[in-house]
Amino acid sequence: MHVRKNDFVQVMTGDNSGKKGKILQILPDKKRVVIEGVNYVQKHIRKSEKNPQGGRMQMEAPISWSNVLVVCQNKSCEKSGKGVRTRRKFLDSGDKIRVCYKCGSEIVISE
Repeated sequence: MHVRKNDFVQVMTGDNSGKKGKILQILPDKKRVVIEGVNYVQKHIRKSEKNPQGGRMQMEAPISWSNVLVVCQNKSCEKSGKGVRTRRKFLDSGDKIRVCYKCGSEIVISE
């Protein structure tokens, strides 16, 4: 999978194309991600003791993870601030990291 939780991504296709946000949740069995501030839907809430009025709540809905790309944060990259493809690089210690396809800089997850 090319994205992880807390990655800063850009939506590439669909109604929300061009929007950017942080990944809040990954649903691997459905191959979907929930992105902060993207793909809002109205959820209807039933009346209860906790919510005596009932009504509608706005929340983010999941979108397919094939429609998002990780944003490169490196300032020297020509695609800085835009979605880029990633590749894996193996270190001498045997660990593997994600790097930007264009500039080769490491993709770091910001908490």
